[in-house]
Amino acid sequence: MTPDQLQDPIPRVTGTLRAKAIHLPEVIRRGKGMMVLGRRIKSLIYSTDIAIIRNCDADAVFAVYPFTPQQVISQAIISASDMPVFVGVGGGTTKGVRSAIIAQDAEAQGAFGVVVNSPMSNANLRLIKRIIDIPVVVTVVDGEEDIQARIDAGASIVNVAAGKQTAEVVRSIRERFPKLPIMASGGRTDESILETIEAGANSVVYTPPSSSQMFSSVMEQYREEKTKNAEINLRTLDTKPDEISEFFKLFRQ
Repeated sequence: MTPDQLQDPIPRVTGTLRAKAIHLPEVIRRGKGMMVLGRRIKSLIYSTDIAIIRNCDADAVFAVYPFTPQQVISQAIISASDMPVFVGVGGGTTKGVRSAIIAQDAEAQGAFGVVVNSPMSNANLRLIKRIIDIPVVVTVVDGEEDIQARIDAGASIVNVAAGKQTAEVVRSIRERFPKLPIMASGGRTDESILETIEAGANSVVYTPPSSSQMFSSVMEQYREEKTKNAEINLRTLDTKPDEISEFFKLFRQ
């Protein structure tokens, strides 16, 4: 019997209305994780959809999006989330002093870390690190990145997003930097996630299905079901007026 088989399954306690929450693949739990500001993080959900963020079992949120970062967006996500949030602060179109100001605001809002895109210069990285105390996550998109230079400039964590080459890039970085915290995209299958973890990633960034994709399957289910929840007309109930009054009295309490 393998060690995994000897372990008891993780008990899940939920409610009827929250039973449809997004459960990230269990294989992600095989990673070592990383301690960030006192919180152990093995999984991050890659989303800015507040409805998804509020209905998943990830350890943290990876809030990066393809538009110029805006403080009102990060504030909304951090306020709504019940888990740590890593906020994107630019690196491509948005950079320089503007990125540094956004990073400072993100820290004030309660972010656990800021994420910069791969084009961010080391000079800009140093500026951000001088202003904030929370970790700076630098995105790596290929094996050509000078990781040591990034670390020297202030990177605390690297995020590997190299597509199909992600596991290979993670393995290369881990061989050279045994203690460096690495988060990486793991794909959608258990096999690709496990490959990324075994390559050396501490934490996995998971991309969930969109709300429209999930709602599509729910709507199919609704169409197949017969109408079961017709509106209740209290006048048709075989209930005395005083019993109805008592029901509403209890309902208000």
